[in-house]
This record gives sequence, structure tokens and C-alpha cells, in this order.
Amino acid sequence: MIDDYPKTLFELEERFATEDQCRAYLTRLRWSEGFSCPRCEGQKAWPAQRGRQMCTSCRHQTTVTAGTIFQDSRLPLRSWLRAIWQVTSQKNGASALGVQRVLGLGSYQTAWTLLHKLRRAMVRPGRDQLTGRVEVDETQVGRAGSKGRGSPTKTLIVIAAQEDGKGIGRIRMARIPDGSAEYLHGFIQRAVARGSCVHTDGWKPYQGLASLGYEHEVSKLKGQPLTAATEELPRVHRVASLLKRWLLGTHQGAVAPEHLDYYLDEFTFRFNRRTSASRGKLFFRLVEQAVQVAPAPYRTLVGGTEPPNHNQ
Repeated sequence: MIDDYPKTLFELEERFATEDQCRAYLTRLRWSEGFSCPRCEGQKAWPAQRGRQMCTSCRHQTTVTAGTIFQDSRLPLRSWLRAIWQVTSQKNGASALGVQRVLGLGSYQTAWTLLHKLRRAMVRPGRDQLTGRVEVDETQVGRAGSKGRGSPTKTLIVIAAQEDGKGIGRIRMARIPDGSAEYLHGFIQRAVARGSCVHTDGWKPYQGLASLGYEHEVSKLKGQPLTAATEELPRVHRVASLLKRWLLGTHQGAVAPEHLDYYLDEFTFRFNRRTSASRGKLFFRLVEQAVQVAPAPYRTLVGGTEPPNHNQ
């Protein structure tokens, strides 16, 4: 199944021309080792009406989309898979307006909802923490305002970037209410494996990382030129610059703070797979994760959330 994905748009259109073809693909991804009943964990099923599967043990009927982000969606699976292709085949992703136009969706709200559901699937369940040497720093995104860490007119985020020689390995990001030790330490404990070397500036709230099981390298920037931060922590500053450019370019800066976490998830998903030689492989990974992630009802999407603890 590892290479079972379309390589081109033409192949996508051929492979997923019908709902049955789409459903069969999702079935192979969700139950790659065979059917598993969500009620009794039975391993055998009979085909039932309307694409359902009936467990031979408890006779519970289920579908391949039940319990996934596709659950209760009125959109055809063909539209879902084409939206996933649109999102993953473009280097910088797609906006809701762009997806609405390409797929001919009836409303902007439908496209917005679809994309936010897909962002929920961009965090792989149980993903590995960062290891080795990891740079950590904060930045602010949003409207211009007063200076300082945690300006009320901007949203504060924290970034962790794994060192890979002189380059950047994997990253993690999260929105935080303020730059206190409570939130910075909490993020690092979720994002970075104990025993790793965490490299930060001299911001006082970072103190105490050694007691949490990390090697802590500090680059004191007080009294240094403004360029010192970029020179001492080049990876996180590069990631911050790319993130801001992406938010302004693809999304025109129109990202509400309460939804920002999920845009950070999308940026992280893309960045950590930026060296992939095949856009079809990104399509495969996102569909694969989409059938593992729980449903996200519309009311939870529009309400936003507190910063989620998903950066493990």
C-alpha cells in the first residue's frame, strides 16, 4: 500500500471517478490489516447496503468513513479526494476561496469547513518528538502593535526547530497565551524528547529546563546587535519568516487567533515533508491520516479552541 497513490492529476481523475472507487481506497487505508468492528473489534464483515459493512460477530453496521473526518459530510468522497489533491499538490497549499472555485462548491463556508477538517488530519496520531539539538524561540504573528513578548495586538507562538547539520530538520509550533515558563516549558515537554539539547536565548522563563531532563544551551542576546538573534538561532528565525510569508501569501493574513493552531499544523505538515519527491505521496499521507482522526463537527470548527496539547 505504501506506493498506492496517484502520481498525476490525470491518474487521480481515472482512479477516483466514482464513489465506489473512493470508498475502496479509503477501506484499504483504514483497514489495511483487515476489517475491525468499532463495537466488538470483530475481524470479519459482510457487505451491506449503501456501502456499509456488517460485522459477522455482533451484526453492527458501519462505514469506512464513520469515526473519521469524513463522517456526516454531505460532500461526495470524490470531492474530498480532489480537495486533498488540491491542498497537497501545491507547494503553498490552497485557500478556501481557491478550493471553492476549483471544486465548484456552493459556498465559501463549505470550502472553509472542508479545509479545517483536513487540518485536523495533518497531525499524525502518536508522532515522534524532536530529538538531538533543537532551537526554541517565540515570535508574534498578526497585526502590527507595541513591542514586547505577548503584545495584545498580536498572537504569540513558540517554535522548535531541529538541527540537521547547518540545515533545519523537523519542526513543531504552537500558539501560547504568554511567554511564561508554564507555557514555554509545557510546549518543550510535548515537542522535544527528554535528553535532547534545547538551545534558547536568555529569556528568563526558559530557566529550569535542566531540571526537566534537558541539556540547556543559552545564547545571551542582551546588549548584542539586533542581528545577533538571527545569527545565534538561525533555524527558528528562518521558520518564523517562512510562516509569516505563508500566512500573508496563501491566506492573505486573514487567520483568526482562535484558529491559528490548525494553520500552524498545516504549515508544520508541509514543512516536515518539503523534501518529498512526489506530491502524490503527500496526498497519500494526508488521506491515510484522515481515516485515523476523529470527526470534527462544524460547531467545534467555528468556535476555535484553547491551544491544543497535540505537539507531542
